[in-house]
Amino acid sequence: MELIASLIVVPVVAALLLLVIKNDRARDVIGVAFAALIAVLSIAFAVVFAGTGPVDYSVTPNLENLLSLVSLAIDLVVAAFIVCYAVRYKRPLALGLAIVQILFALWIEFFAPRTKPLWLGTDLTTAVHVDALGVIMVLIIGIVGSGICVYALGYMKDFQAHELHENPQAKDRRPWFFALMFAFLSAMFIIVLADNMTWMYTAWEVTTLCSFLLIGFTKTEEAINNAFRQIVMNMLGGIAFQVAIILLASFRVPLMFTYFIQFASSQPYVVLLPTVLLAFAGMTKAAQIPFHTWLLGAMVAPTPTSALLHSSTMVKAGVFLLVKLSPVFAACLPASVMVILVGGFTFLFCSLLAISQSNAKRVLAYSTIANLGLITACAGVGTPEAVWAAILLIIFHAVAKSLLFLCVGTAEHHIGSRNIEDMDLLFERMPRLARFMMLGIMCMFVAPFGMLIAKWATLVSFVETGNVALIILLAFGSAATFMFWAKWLGKLSGIAGEPQNVELTVHKTEWVALLLMAGLVCVTCVLLPLMSSGLVVPYVEEVFGVSGQGIDDDNLWIAAICAVAIILMLFAGLGRSSKQKKVDVYLAGASADNMARTFRGSMSQPVAATSRNMYLDNIFGETRITPIASAICTLVMVAGIALGLAWLVIAFMNLFV
Repeated sequence: MELIASLIVVPVVAALLLLVIKNDRARDVIGVAFAALIAVLSIAFAVVFAGTGPVDYSVTPNLENLLSLVSLAIDLVVAAFIVCYAVRYKRPLALGLAIVQILFALWIEFFAPRTKPLWLGTDLTTAVHVDALGVIMVLIIGIVGSGICVYALGYMKDFQAHELHENPQAKDRRPWFFALMFAFLSAMFIIVLADNMTWMYTAWEVTTLCSFLLIGFTKTEEAINNAFRQIVMNMLGGIAFQVAIILLASFRVPLMFTYFIQFASSQPYVVLLPTVLLAFAGMTKAAQIPFHTWLLGAMVAPTPTSALLHSSTMVKAGVFLLVKLSPVFAACLPASVMVILVGGFTFLFCSLLAISQSNAKRVLAYSTIANLGLITACAGVGTPEAVWAAILLIIFHAVAKSLLFLCVGTAEHHIGSRNIEDMDLLFERMPRLARFMMLGIMCMFVAPFGMLIAKWATLVSFVETGNVALIILLAFGSAATFMFWAKWLGKLSGIAGEPQNVELTVHKTEWVALLLMAGLVCVTCVLLPLMSSGLVVPYVEEVFGVSGQGIDDDNLWIAAICAVAIILMLFAGLGRSSKQKKVDVYLAGASADNMARTFRGSMSQPVAATSRNMYLDNIFGETRITPIASAICTLVMVAGIALGLAWLVIAFMNLFV
């Protein structure tokens, strides 16, 4: 229990220290030290709890009451922050939702029924529940999240320098930025480890507030608008979470998440509406259509914010909740259908939308939402094979996307653009960074890297359901995925020319974080069979009683060996002496000027050789696809909630008949 408490408390201490430290050198030392400590604690946690099976920790009634009051106080502080900002910026919708959250929080604490139901045979109250999925999430949060915090130390120096160049009177608000980053980690640890649903909700809303403040960090009009879009959408999910808690308390269901899963798995239709509401909360946090726009808006924030939201926190909280609910979905068809359809359509439509994007961060955003949709669909299917695939998708998405976001952030600061079309010759302008970026891209869509293995397992699980529509959604979405990743990878691979190396000024903390993320990509891909048998399969066996591994160990080892070969080829020659033979650029025709990259075209006129991608905006543009996608997914969500409400009304009517 002391180790668990340390995981929660240490990031809070780091946040408080970084809030008051103004000196860059001291900030670097404190930030790196605490990030390393969090990573070490996460690894120690995994060593202690991996392979032990589910472990529950209970607390005394007095301590539980005290912690519940602390939880309520945090709820009220979070809501007060939102109220103040809503009043300041005249946002009535955010103000109204915050007031509703305050009223619901007070009702849950002071008026929710606490009587033990007759069918509960124990007084045990579980405070913390540790299982194999919790171990995986702690590793992702502790290692990937802390690595992003280290990267931010160097990145924000360049960010602040740019701010001062634009406005010499600009205040240095980086202490707030780093405090929020570390507070985020603490809240995420609570979400994945707390069994008390009210405590989980409190941490859930802390991540919402941290995201709001980080997205609006620059305080530009665009940043403020996007921050309020995020807070409104996620507060809708938060209110759904609260209503689910209120309903469960009214049904005399103990507010312990593990008990709720056990009870709902055996009697799913009794708690259909709470299940649908919790799924709705998870989908809003996971930025599923039509709530995907808040995650796209987060791109206005500094790159470390984008990396943190997309890889190890925020959206992962959403899919974590959905995966935890997967046994309930397997037993409850209405909730399952809602989650599957929203996830499947999100995967398809966002994959298509990514084709039309040339902004690298926007491509990453749509790719993130699409992959979250695939994880959501797997959770909705609720079979052991689907859950096995979903957890692998979570792992590989976390490490690959964190690497890609950090690469794009560093590239933007050194080439002056995040547009993919401006990444010509990046293989020579930033040789190490370009290789890291290519590694991240290949991990996302190229065999034999982990993401494609997980997608193949997803296809297997979908085929076993016999649902042709699911298979079609996955097939067309995957085809679109191949198209937008291949365009970007091809752009990076062009090396003709002799450009200047501009990566010599990258901060050391950025390189440390980039090396860490690249190392995690390599390790997870190479050790995929061990990771499956040691972490993923134990969780699936805990929940379903069978391993659920959709791909044999032999095939996983073959993929791992092939991944080693590709990684060695990608990084071979890096760091070699520049004294190597130079040859003229071959333009596949009559060259006019090799250095200028021009050739003789028709009528013997000089033509510049360029390589530009097609983005097909007239087919896959946002204005064409987004309205259709939003309408479909909104209809599915409304139908799911309406069905849950109708079932609740019928159940109450039967009580009085």
